Amino acid sequence: MAEILIRNTNERITGEDNVRSFLKQYEVLFEKWDTSKLPAELHHKFVLNEEEKQQILDVYDTEIKDLAARRGYQIWDIITLSEATPDLEEKLAKFEEIHTHAEDEIRAIISGKGIFIIKGDEQTGYFNVELEPGDVISVPENTPHFFTLMDNKQIIAVRLFIEQNGWVADPYPDPSFIKA
Repeated sequence: MAEILIRNTNERITGEDNVRSFLKQYEVLFEKWDTSKLPAELHHKFVLNEEEKQQILDVYDTEIKDLAARRGYQIWDIITLSEATPDLEEKLAKFEEIHTHAEDEIRAIISGKGIFIIKGDEQTGYFNVELEPGDVISVPENTPHFFTLMDNKQIIAVRLFIEQNGWVADPYPDPSFIKA
């Protein structure tokens, strides 16, 4: 279950209804997918071949197509990151730069854990949305944010895109942001 950490106060928000309510005020979509649908052999496998990636997309086909119909997504894929990923630290360094997109950024966490760091209003500042399997989140277009992995550095997620070329990140320099 997702949890939120408000960075400037260390307040933690837990519980699905509380998380959903908090995110809704920032127009962040939050949903849950049933992870029990995933075959057991894929629950903790973070190096996937193309057939295994397609198997995950097939398992969640109904959920993906529902999101696509509601929000205009045209294409989707699987991203998997772990210690086995070549140049993982370089990729994470790139991910950990605040940016915006001209379309929303969505992740459906299939396995592992990740964090979206999102800029809220002036009072709230930045907050972490700590995600685990089954959590689905969409950060609205033009919202300053970045995505990174948690300490275990393992994730499998479905990403959906409106544009055929995927997201284009627009840097968002923000001197008020303090890394954790």
